[in-house]
Amino acid sequence: MSAETADTAEPTGLKTGSADAASRRREQRGWYFYDFACSVYSTSVLTVFLGPYLTSVAKAASDADGFVHPLGIPVRAGSLFAYAVSVSVVVAVIVMPVVGAAADRTGRKKPLLAAAAYVGAAATTGMFFLDGHRYLLGAFLLIVANASVSVSMVLYNAYLPQIAGPDERDAVSSRGWAFGYTSGAFVLVLNLVLYTGHDSFGLSESDAVRICLASAGVWWGAFTVVPLRRLRDRRVTPGGEGAVGSGWRQLMATLRDMRRHPLTLSFLLAYLVYNDGVQTVISQASVYGSEELGLDQTTLITAVLLVQVLAVAGALGMGRLARVYGAKRTILGSLVVWTLILVAGYFLPADAPVFFYLLASAIGLVLGGSQALSRSLFSHLVPHGKEAEYFSAYEMSDRGLSWLGPLVFGIAYQLTGSYRDAIISLVIFFVVGSVLLARVPIRQAVAAAGNPVPERI
Repeated sequence: MSAETADTAEPTGLKTGSADAASRRREQRGWYFYDFACSVYSTSVLTVFLGPYLTSVAKAASDADGFVHPLGIPVRAGSLFAYAVSVSVVVAVIVMPVVGAAADRTGRKKPLLAAAAYVGAAATTGMFFLDGHRYLLGAFLLIVANASVSVSMVLYNAYLPQIAGPDERDAVSSRGWAFGYTSGAFVLVLNLVLYTGHDSFGLSESDAVRICLASAGVWWGAFTVVPLRRLRDRRVTPGGEGAVGSGWRQLMATLRDMRRHPLTLSFLLAYLVYNDGVQTVISQASVYGSEELGLDQTTLITAVLLVQVLAVAGALGMGRLARVYGAKRTILGSLVVWTLILVAGYFLPADAPVFFYLLASAIGLVLGGSQALSRSLFSHLVPHGKEAEYFSAYEMSDRGLSWLGPLVFGIAYQLTGSYRDAIISLVIFFVVGSVLLARVPIRQAVAAAGNPVPERI
């Protein structure tokens, strides 16, 4: 956005009176609830249920050679889910710059957040009708829901510099992640009860899965009401081009503007590298567990639940560590732990669920914190008035560009035929990401962005 009005003219856009502090805390509590609302989609739908179920629907509709033919294109049924996720990333990358520019130019983040959230929630709820041979419906709903959650997170993250002062962003961001992991774990428990006991509820396995998928959409939509009631838009000075028409031009302008803030760009590059490693570990862990370690589906699902539960404590605990040691040092420490996790995973014995649970516990303890602190640290590096634009670039790094890790994993498996070699190949992302992050002078970067430098960062 081009400028704030006089009532938000401070660098952080925050006031310091007691009434304003109370209003800010109210906004923060509302802000937490969007993580609480949408994280259920990521956990129950994307991580646990939709991949296997959509693949089974596609296989049921496939020809004798195992292919389906969306729009006349031959696609192996087992690849449909991965392709749909990839298409959703492309859609999100196209839409995110437009939405980020619209939010900053108009100041109307909340209506855009509502639109993205409810489109995604409706698509997820519509997955209840995914049965029989309706693989095309499933792929379409996945593309819409996955793109929507990415777009909504641009707007959600852009609120952080406006509702939290420099010294409290680590804690606020960490609480948001903790709320998300709490809801993800709670709903996953309910889903697992329904899924494992579907016979006693008079449901088929397919019915149980479709209810689990749809319930995530209902949850997402219902709890989005809370942030929409509590968050408020900030007025901006009129001027500039139409937001939608200039979305991609705005992205190019944002990237050019980042060249004037090379330290911000350096942090974003480091984040891109190590976050690609994080996202690949999460997405490939179930494949590694089932194909290399011979673990059953129940073990894998309960391991995901364990990650969700411990990620709450991990996000809050790392938030406290950041107050003592600074966010940068805490993130670097978490990247060391991620590296050790991969090394331990390489040596993990097959058919030993206890060891897999221990590894899942370690992932949970660093997952939420490393993501939450990265988000809060980046918020210090964003020039005032350009929050949604910069967080659009951040979100594209987070979701839109996380393709290299899976590619490295796939190539390593293709060349060696070993998932152990594939998983250890991901160490490079954490090593390179750590080196790049260590080289960024964070205090200097914050000052160069025109923001006050916190005592600990």
